[in-house]
Amino acid sequence: MTALEWHRVAEVGDLADGRVRSVTVDRHTICLTRCGDEYGALDNRCPHQGGPLGEGSIENGLLRCPWHGYDYDPLTGRPPPGFTDAPAAHPVEVRDGGVWVALPEATAHVRTVGDVVAETLSAWGVDTVFGMVGHSNLGFADALRRLEVDGRLQYIGIRHEGAAAFAASAYGKLTGRPAACLGIAGPGSTNLLTGLYDAKVDRAPVVAVSGQVPSKVLGRGAFQDLDLSAAFSDVAVSSTVVQSGSDHAELASLAVKHALDGRSVAHLVLPDEVQVQPSEQAAGTPRGRLASCRVSPDPAVLADARSLVAASTRPVVIVGYGAREAMADVIALADVLGAPVVTTFKAKGQIPDHHPLAGGVLGRSGTPVASWLMNEADALLVFGASFANHTGIATYKPIVQVDHDQAALGRFDAVTVPLLGDVGVAARLLADGVVRPEGAVDQRADVAARWAIWRAEKARRLGEGRGRGVASAAVFDALNRHVPADAVITVDVGNHAYSFGRYFEVDRQRILMSGYLGSIGFGLPAAMGAWAATGAKVVAITGDGGFGQYLAETTTVVAHGMDIVHVVLDNGELGKISKEQRASEYDVWQTGLVNPDFAAYAELCGARGIRVDDADQLDAAFTEAFATAGPTLVAIACDVELV
Repeated sequence: MTALEWHRVAEVGDLADGRVRSVTVDRHTICLTRCGDEYGALDNRCPHQGGPLGEGSIENGLLRCPWHGYDYDPLTGRPPPGFTDAPAAHPVEVRDGGVWVALPEATAHVRTVGDVVAETLSAWGVDTVFGMVGHSNLGFADALRRLEVDGRLQYIGIRHEGAAAFAASAYGKLTGRPAACLGIAGPGSTNLLTGLYDAKVDRAPVVAVSGQVPSKVLGRGAFQDLDLSAAFSDVAVSSTVVQSGSDHAELASLAVKHALDGRSVAHLVLPDEVQVQPSEQAAGTPRGRLASCRVSPDPAVLADARSLVAASTRPVVIVGYGAREAMADVIALADVLGAPVVTTFKAKGQIPDHHPLAGGVLGRSGTPVASWLMNEADALLVFGASFANHTGIATYKPIVQVDHDQAALGRFDAVTVPLLGDVGVAARLLADGVVRPEGAVDQRADVAARWAIWRAEKARRLGEGRGRGVASAAVFDALNRHVPADAVITVDVGNHAYSFGRYFEVDRQRILMSGYLGSIGFGLPAAMGAWAATGAKVVAITGDGGFGQYLAETTTVVAHGMDIVHVVLDNGELGKISKEQRASEYDVWQTGLVNPDFAAYAELCGARGIRVDDADQLDAAFTEAFATAGPTLVAIACDVELV
């Protein structure tokens, strides 16, 4: 016989005659009723479809379920004659001026499928989950809660699932390891898609987990019933429904393996009832399931690459985001060649801008330093770059392209030597066998001269204020002085991003952006992901348009005490789009924004808010912001023309 424990759940008189309410005792919720001087205590779930009886009403002496009108005796739970389903009734006593209810003693937790999946993700190194708990993922969420209690997981509850996916994407970009994002069936999962596409196209590992409607109603047009595998079929390298008879640990293991191997999104769908089914399976582990990808290039092709380098007197090295883990080897090669290293915008920060060979960013978001150096080059050595149209690589020059992904080689244009292999391994092999021709130029002096010209131009732009807000050059000039060298910087999409590429000079900061997707709204959620991954100071740089998409996540930042300095360049419009409309000789239309006082908004959310209206206020504002522990927002009124 199950032992009972008595609990005082209310005071006599708390509940009026003929009334009903829900009462929670530990993890048990009961429906407390009163009829005259008698009290009833029923399980709060209607046995029909789980409706909350404590939200019902007593009509004609019967307790009516608020969902479907089923009736029960409010004291015993018995239904009217002809019906057999009944909620459990618990003993009730009135004593010492209180209402006492006897409930079964709490039983030990029974291991579930949700536990197996959660523990497997944890064993594979997934230590952070961003998401929203809802009715179709409650069983899995409870498994995550147990891991969090054990110190094996951090769960960050967000205000919109799109932010969860962007945060997970940023986490994967920064660490190379997957975080997970969680949504419910239907819209909770479809809200994840934009952030997951960001992870897909920028090659960041992410595990997405979707709750799903119960299997018995799946495919029948039930509430929030969508074919999630079909919806995720393009964004995910794998999308798997975990069913009752599945090997749950193996499917969870494969999801993380697919995310890591494909550097992309893997998706698990957990039907509601499967999450809580008992399971004795052990968690899966990555032991023996991952291999090194440091592959050497073909010797014959390597010889062709060496020959091209040996014939070049002014080579330039171009690095993309795919070279981020091999920069020491690439810079060592550049040092041997005396060759400048320029980066794609997405790779900004992979070499400090004050390095003697650093040439800055190439392309639309770049500097005249990088473009001049590339134009003067007689050969390009390109490592881990895509050659996308925004990059601006001069494809008419002799090119050695190195990438570990065969599909990336010659993707947009033919190159002279496509070299398949690990970037670091290839760079070391090229450096080991390098032969410099007569007349080869050490270009360090050219790099220094071009930077001097560009820095003088930037200094001139600092004085171009028109009294219509702060110029972007002034914003980033000040940030150069204040951003800690070890900070992570997340950048949203808009005019401010172009200005960041041109004006901000990176020390050791790591930069994250929505590269190939170019999704507005990335900046603040990505900062949340970066903070979760590192715990370090994070700087989010957004425009007013991007921030407007995820304003509510300011409360998430506050709730977790995230050490984020959020810099908002507020020009009152979608400035990048206005600029494009003017350039294409369209009328400027529907790009104006009605903005709140963002600094005051931050204060209302519990963060520190600082407003800047003039350039001479920047240093004081940033001094305060970076001295503040926890969330801070600096809202800067900017001139939309001075970008």
